[in-house]
Order: sequence, then C-alpha cells, then structure tokens
Amino acid sequence: LTMEKFDSISDQIIAWANKSVNESDGRTLSQVIGLVLEKAIDDVAWSEVYARLCRKMMERISPEVRHNDIKTMEGKPIAGDQLFTKYLFNRCQEGLKRGWFAKETTAAAAAAKTSNDQVIKTANDKKGEASEFYSDAYYAAQKAKRQGLGLIRFIGELFKLHMLSERIVHQCAKKLLGNAENPEEEEIKNLCQLLKTVGQQLDVPEARARMDVYFARMKGLCKDLDVNPRMRFILQDVIELRERRWAARGAVSAPVAITAVHEAVRTLVLL
Repeated sequence: LTMEKFDSISDQIIAWANKSVNESDGRTLSQVIGLVLEKAIDDVAWSEVYARLCRKMMERISPEVRHNDIKTMEGKPIAGDQLFTKYLFNRCQEGLKRGWFAKETTAAAAAAKTSNDQVIKTANDKKGEASEFYSDAYYAAQKAKRQGLGLIRFIGELFKLHMLSERIVHQCAKKLLGNAENPEEEEIKNLCQLLKTVGQQLDVPEARARMDVYFARMKGLCKDLDVNPRMRFILQDVIELRERRWAARGAVSAPVAITAVHEAVRTLVLL
C-alpha cells in the first residue's frame, strides 16, 4: 500500500471485505481487518496510511454486512460501520493484551540471551573465536517489541481520525505509566510514541490536568538515575515537545510517493 496506489488498492480491499454480505457472521470482514492491522503494526512509518485505509473502510463498508449473533441496543444484528468499528476495536484490544503479556516474554528472553551469551563467550574464548548467540525466544521478543510500538502508533492515528475515543487513549497512557517503581523500557518508549502521535490532540483545556499528571511522572523518571540514559533522553524529548506546544524542532516530511522519489533521484543524477 503506497500513497499513489492508495485509492485503487483500498477499493480492492473494501470490495473484498464487502464479500461478507453473503455471510451471517461477517467473518471475511474480520479477516480483512486482521490482515490490515498486522501490516499496520509491522510498518510503523506507514501507520497514518493504514489508519486512513481503516477510515475509508468504515465509511464504505456495506450496511448489509452483519453479524446475526451480535445485537444492537435495539435488538437488531450489528452491521455496516458499527460492525467494522467493533471488530477493529476488539483487534486493537487483543493486540494490547498480547503486548502486556509479551513484556514478560521480552524480559525472560533478554535474561536467557545474557546467560546463553556468557556460555558461548566462555567456550569461544577457549577457542580464540568470537560469536553472538540469539535464541528463537529473543527474536520473538524483539518482534513483539516492534509490533507493540507499531500498535501504539496505529491507535494514535486512529484516534486522530476520530475512530477511537479519547478514553481509550488515556487508558493506554495510564497503563503505560502504571509501573511506578520500575518501568520497563518498552513502556517508556511506547508512552513517548503515543504522546508524540496524539499529544497535541489530548492537550486541551478539559484534559490539561490529566496531561499534567502524565508529564509530572515523566519528569520524575528523567531525574531517576536507575532509568536507562537513553530512555531519559527519549522522555526529555517529549517533555520539550510539549513545552514547544507540540511544534517539532524541524519540519517533518509526510510519506513521499515512490514516483516522487524516483524523480528526485533522476534530478540528482542529472546534476
């Protein structure tokens, strides 16, 4: 999915999702949403594009797509954009729950890697060799970290398009700040990613007090010498971003179409 192919590809995806009109449980729609979410969290740089895709899907999904076993308050089968929103929300919730669980996996994998590295190093020192060991659990943990960051960014982009409520975003922020004594590095990185994405939208007069609480906690972490220096730098960067009223230090370019990149390359070659 690229910027220049957005309309054509998104139309194809929506047409496929609308095949659910012949089903009683909207399973094809659910599968399509799952695939879109999987791509969105794997490619953080394109989170905004995938959020736009979801917005277009919500607007264009057929009202005939329904789930007969899930009812509205009026007792009718949930259908169309309501069913789409429910499926998307549930997928995001499931992803967040997996993320909280994956923190334990990440910590265990990191500990196992340290232990295994020491064994390999000791053996190789005797042979005069050098190598590094990475277990399957370590790679799985690294993937979970990357996808956790991608999911947080995607949730932020959905919120900016009015597809998720402010309450859900604040729940994410509070959860990420919940480990007051010994926050995980992933919690700090995900919190900073969330606030960089939606901080400007959240920092409104009616929610200012809540935001002040978040940033007071972040300032405390910046002064905590037990927190990794790199994490303190990331926190300070977001704190300063708020102090600048969410204005970036330099202009940030939007995703560029591939044709524009090719044209720029040709220009450089000619120069």
